[in-house]
Amino acid sequence: MLKIWAKVMKNNKIIKDEVATSDIPGGYQENLKACITELCNRLDISKPYWLPANLEEYNKRSKTTFNQNNFIEEIDFDRFVIVELDTEEDQ
Repeated sequence: MLKIWAKVMKNNKIIKDEVATSDIPGGYQENLKACITELCNRLDISKPYWLPANLEEYNKRSKTTFNQNNFIEEIDFDRFVIVELDTEEDQ
């Protein structure tokens, strides 16, 4: 099971946050996509585009930050941060 915490940040403060989990068939990437789609819907923001820097950061730290460069439309926040949470203690 994959568990992702998403934070919408403005002026270095969390203005919205949500946690989503996914355990669908299809592997890690499919679960990650499902979590991000659900989180963006809940937080009422558009889905960000993954740039090479995001992929590298996420692969190293299980966390990445999206900013205006990751969105086509204007955003009313500074950053959108996703963090993979450890689900071992949940089992």
